[in-house]
Amino acid sequence: MTRRPVIRRLAILAAVAATTLAACGTTDVGTSAAPDTAAPASRSCADDRTATATGPVTITDGVGRKVELATPATRVAVLEWQQIEDTLTLCVTPVAVADKSGYGTYVSAEKIPDGVVDVGTREQPDLDALYATNPDLIIVEAFTADDEKLTQLQQRGVPVLATLGANAADPIGNMKGVFTMIAQATGRTERADVVLQQFDAHLAEAKQKVSAVALPTKDFLFFDGWIEGGNVAIRPYGKGALFTALGEQLGMTPAWTDAIDKAYGSGGVDPAYGLAQTDIEGLTAVGSANLFYSNDDTADSYVTELQKSSIWTSLPAVKEGRAHAFPPGVWGAGGPLSNEQAIDAYVAAITGKG
Repeated sequence: MTRRPVIRRLAILAAVAATTLAACGTTDVGTSAAPDTAAPASRSCADDRTATATGPVTITDGVGRKVELATPATRVAVLEWQQIEDTLTLCVTPVAVADKSGYGTYVSAEKIPDGVVDVGTREQPDLDALYATNPDLIIVEAFTADDEKLTQLQQRGVPVLATLGANAADPIGNMKGVFTMIAQATGRTERADVVLQQFDAHLAEAKQKVSAVALPTKDFLFFDGWIEGGNVAIRPYGKGALFTALGEQLGMTPAWTDAIDKAYGSGGVDPAYGLAQTDIEGLTAVGSANLFYSNDDTADSYVTELQKSSIWTSLPAVKEGRAHAFPPGVWGAGGPLSNEQAIDAYVAAITGKG
């Protein structure tokens, strides 16, 4: 699987998001010491001692629908990667997921356990396989209440929770909001509080580490890409992108300055994910900015071709050793653990302690 289908899907979702964006939370960076980034005991589900709620649940979901459950869901089917990661971080094993293979390629923060049923693609899941797992809640990603997949799923009588996939107005807050909403639906709010406190502490400590480094410039760009028609396509993360917001929290300044474009694809940044489109030459627009980029380490990775380009090798950040690949499997639209991985990647690159 290449990254390109994922990118196309983001663009399609962003096109319908312009009129529905609303902040789902706020960014709150704590000050306590960060946990061990590898696998702290308090983060391990094997050692988890947080309580699970048992009473009725009423949630207004990400697209404004009221979802009511007699008791917290225990047999959840999850049809998007961030929400799969979130469910696992909450120590809830889904009965079914979409695109298990793709998740395993691009998301490393949480591993899907053996035995979880794969029900096909995220865009068009196999509904027969999905309902055969007897879920008591289906978790999807949507931007409007009349989303076609959401409408279809609601016809089967199983409760459906729609989470807002992205919000460029507050990307970190939305990431937290999605996580908290899934915790409410599964009775795992106490666990969610622990994880989010750890995330805030992790970010606060990282900010201190980065502040101690005298960077040649604080301008930065994170990007990923894919191969299209034999050429390298670049996707810059602009203002409003989740990984851009993390970089800003670490004290850096976004170098990709295109404005939000509600008709995504005509040159600007999409209104939901904060993403743009360009080619290798387009990277010259950020001048001497520090560069960070995804490298999924797959056979068809765009990075192989990128590094052959004379334009790439002539960029100031590349010539000066300030172009840094993130480790494989750091998902740019993930939950708290994926974002902690991104924070660690930024810190390791900036401090030279990777």
